Amino acid sequence: MKLNLNQQRGMWWTLSAALILAGVISMALSWNQFQAPLKPGLDFVGGTRLQLERDCSQPQNCQTPLQVADIRKVLAEKNLAESNVQIIGQNSQGIAIRTKPLAEAERTQLKEALTAQLGKLDVEKSQIDTVGPTLGRQLLASGLLALLVSFAAIIVYLSVRFQFDYAFFAIVALFHDVLITMGFFSILGLTRGVEVNSLFIVGLLTIIGFSVNDTVVIYDRVRENLKFGGKRSITATVDIAVNQTLGRSINTSLTTGLPLIGIYIFGGETLKDFALTLIIGFAAGAYSSIFIASTLLAWWRQRQERGSYNPPITDSSPEET
Repeated sequence: MKLNLNQQRGMWWTLSAALILAGVISMALSWNQFQAPLKPGLDFVGGTRLQLERDCSQPQNCQTPLQVADIRKVLAEKNLAESNVQIIGQNSQGIAIRTKPLAEAERTQLKEALTAQLGKLDVEKSQIDTVGPTLGRQLLASGLLALLVSFAAIIVYLSVRFQFDYAFFAIVALFHDVLITMGFFSILGLTRGVEVNSLFIVGLLTIIGFSVNDTVVIYDRVRENLKFGGKRSITATVDIAVNQTLGRSINTSLTTGLPLIGIYIFGGETLKDFALTLIIGFAAGAYSSIFIASTLLAWWRQRQERGSYNPPITDSSPEET
């Protein structure tokens, strides 16, 4: 398979712009609803998380799976109707509840009410965590700082190894990957109530590392082809470089994506959203490395070549007689 990227670069850019625009619109709607571009989880806004599971060693305690409606009925009685509820565990015998910060007495009362509704709980598999809003803001600030530092380090590294325009378009591609991933989770937050937590920041940092690695491989081949490719045009050079590394890019994406799909399906609720973050980000990273970072570099170098072209000066003075 041979790609002629630069002949169709308008199509690739339009597709990316449409995905990013949809994400930005969703993040604007999320800001109006949640005061944040994505629905923040317990790690960032603070609150109480209860993870409870039935004790299936008790006779007839786990005959039927838990129902969200039954849990919400108990929560409504405790004025906690806005809480987030998920059914977890083997055979749907556990629940995860995220709610506003609760005092110790309130947590005890809620647990007793849920025990009366659900049956005897497994003490070893049940846990209650509380995160204060101050700690949540610190986690968010630390995560954003880590992203900014990683972007700055990548710019410095690529500027030293290649040139500044390589670094600039690699960062554009990374922003592309981050915005698409955030937009996707913003839509999920609005439609399905999916929250982001500190693992989401870890996922974004992992995506950045994966994507820039793929971009560096392509840029390295572009640089080699420019050095030894004679008078070949920059668009042809970039197309050749991408096609030379295309098999590697596809194989890398597949070998990293398949285990993540397995984690998403079989890994349980704790790792499910983290795996989904990486799946989306890795797919966006492979796409941006092949179709965005490379074509932007070719477009820019093409403009530079046209701008630096100086037509030969002809002597228009009249001939001497």
